[in-house]
Amino acid sequence: MEPAIGKSKPNSGAELTENEQKFIEFIKKKPKGVTMSEISQEFSDLEKKEQAILINKLSSTSRITFVTRGKNQLILLNNAVVGSSLKGSDNEEKVVYAIIQQGGNKGVWVRDIRKQCQLYDTKLDKVLKSLDSKKLIKEIKSIAAGGKKKLYMLYNLEPHRSVTGGAFYQGRDFETEYVDILTQQSHLFLSKKREEAEKLDIGPLALRKMSYVSHKEVAKYISDLNVSKVELSEVEVISLLNSLYYDGKVDRSVNGNGDIIYGAIPYLTPTPGLMKTPCGFCPVRRNCNDLGDVTPLKCSYFNEWLDMGS
Repeated sequence: MEPAIGKSKPNSGAELTENEQKFIEFIKKKPKGVTMSEISQEFSDLEKKEQAILINKLSSTSRITFVTRGKNQLILLNNAVVGSSLKGSDNEEKVVYAIIQQGGNKGVWVRDIRKQCQLYDTKLDKVLKSLDSKKLIKEIKSIAAGGKKKLYMLYNLEPHRSVTGGAFYQGRDFETEYVDILTQQSHLFLSKKREEAEKLDIGPLALRKMSYVSHKEVAKYISDLNVSKVELSEVEVISLLNSLYYDGKVDRSVNGNGDIIYGAIPYLTPTPGLMKTPCGFCPVRRNCNDLGDVTPLKCSYFNEWLDMGS
């Protein structure tokens, strides 16, 4: 038979009493936090004084923390790592940490932190610097806000692409040359698919079916080339293809599954000779020279092209 909730029974495994364990389990079900009224209702078998003692003990051991949302004060659960990391921190640091934790990998704007924790600017700055020095949080700048919006997130999190700008940004700078190379390679892949289909001397519908591909096939091609420093997301690959579409170099259609597919538009005029050579689309052509690692003599693209013509 399960003991009554009012009786505290030590649990040697977790070093928590039965009431404390039930309290933790209750908060786990509500990741956005619980109010004091919800706690009073859930633990109605305990007197108000016993509830207060229970909450104070869990707070002092860094298992829970407090956050103010509007007019409500909420109690949130700290995980085991947070609990051990925040030992020795005061309540203000725990509150600010909990607010930042809720922001996940998109971060929390410093103005929103100030609004929720209700600390003065100088005090909040001191708390943020303290948490930063302990490597519990980190400051980042949002590309979406022109690099001017200061956000905070937990130290061990990787910022969301919407914050950093993704693979196309280095810090706050848009990498134009890098994006140009990726766009050229995407167009080259689609052009090759069309050329291969045209060699088969098939009808227009069959040609279209063979030469049009999904963004996933383009992403795999770029990945296999190893020209991208990081793995591109689906959104980034689609943005490259959309850029080609708006430039009039690529056509878009929808296949039988309802997916968008892309195909190269044939040139109305003959392709310049330079573009037919590897030099016309080489991703490292700017580094090519008579000496060094990147030279025509050592170029694998060039040798492969010459072999095709022999």
